[in-house]
Amino acid sequence: MKFCTVDAFTHILFKGNPAAVCVVDMFPSDVFMQNVATEVNLSETAFVVPLDGNHFAIRWFTPTIEVALCGHATLAAAHVLWTEMEIVAREEIYFESKSGILKAWRHDDGITLDFPAHYTEPMSTPDGLFEALGVAPVYVGLAHDDCVVELHSADEVIHLSPDIAHLAELECRGVIVTAEAPEGANYDFVSRYFAPKEGILEDPVTGSAHCKLATYWSERLGRNKLVGYQASKRGGYVNVSHEGDRVFLTGHAVTAFSGRFVGIPVF
Repeated sequence: MKFCTVDAFTHILFKGNPAAVCVVDMFPSDVFMQNVATEVNLSETAFVVPLDGNHFAIRWFTPTIEVALCGHATLAAAHVLWTEMEIVAREEIYFESKSGILKAWRHDDGITLDFPAHYTEPMSTPDGLFEALGVAPVYVGLAHDDCVVELHSADEVIHLSPDIAHLAELECRGVIVTAEAPEGANYDFVSRYFAPKEGILEDPVTGSAHCKLATYWSERLGRNKLVGYQASKRGGYVNVSHEGDRVFLTGHAVTAFSGRFVGIPVF
């Protein structure tokens, strides 16, 4: 099967968020796909199956579990289909997934993903959150399956050193820590994302988190077109906008490795 690793939400090699992409004629067994994702040991491995024309089925696996939505691995998959495979000639791609139909298209400014929007509702501060972060939040909310935590400054987000073991005990998929950008920055908000329950201590650049951040910061800043910077060690930028129940995430991607997985898939 075709196998690539792609750095997503960046145009610079070894930045952004690396994802593995496997293009197969049909999905192998769940055990096989999970074993591949564990072996690759990136935050996400996407498996893509061609359907008809520019329609594909997609599934995503972390090193430990299957997930229902992943932005950077979807961007990576679209990039692979356009640049590494001869099966896609059209400008638009539709992915059938556990989160519904996801659309991707390319243009001069990168690749745009059409994803579901998730809105944040206030919640009481979960037990252990303060101890896990070591700082007092400005706001705590729940957006779909993630806890959204706003801090006082971008500097607090960038220099945060959380207790990962404590974060893993919280009753949510992951924790998005965010703040408004400092004056003069080339982005509007900053974030980091931690999901130890899913085998991801800190994700470099998280598309699904920006499905929540896009709506949160659009409401806070009064604009629906923004730039987010995810301040992991690798770092990456996501251009976001939203309309109703959809969020549009735009970024670049670059192929790091391209080849074939030589093991025998188990169907």
